[in-house]
Amino acid sequence: MAWVGASKKRFTELFSIFLNDEYRVVQRAAWPVSYCVEAHPDLINDHYEALIKKLQEPGIHDAVKRNSTRLLQHVTIPEDWQGPVMNICFDYVSSPKEAIAVKAFSITVLANMAQHYPEIIPELKWVIDDQLENQSPAFKSRAKQLYKKLGLA
Repeated sequence: MAWVGASKKRFTELFSIFLNDEYRVVQRAAWPVSYCVEAHPDLINDHYEALIKKLQEPGIHDAVKRNSTRLLQHVTIPEDWQGPVMNICFDYVSSPKEAIAVKAFSITVLANMAQHYPEIIPELKWVIDDQLENQSPAFKSRAKQLYKKLGLA
């Protein structure tokens, strides 16, 4: 992360590795990508299309999903990409096979988007309520935070 700093050029190099390298290298690049974006949200601005396309690929590694949804929590998603991000996150939250961290980060992304699109709140609540009983403490905690944030508690 220190090597990248706020450099768009260096971030682009790291992001290319994150999207295109051998799976173990992708796993190791995923974490710094998400933390670079958390520290400097504007770094992702030129990469939304590539990120969304990657998230729509079948069989992508959990590290890519986890760190992509983690970084999406910390940015203002451009309007052009809000629909695809919403669909991806709803798919992750509703999937019984998805990793808990991916679900939890997706819940937060959707909660952030619900501030601008309140019409998604009933569907989001339904998807979460449908799974709540059989989920981990992390999922339940994130759901509780979402309900509080959206005034559903």
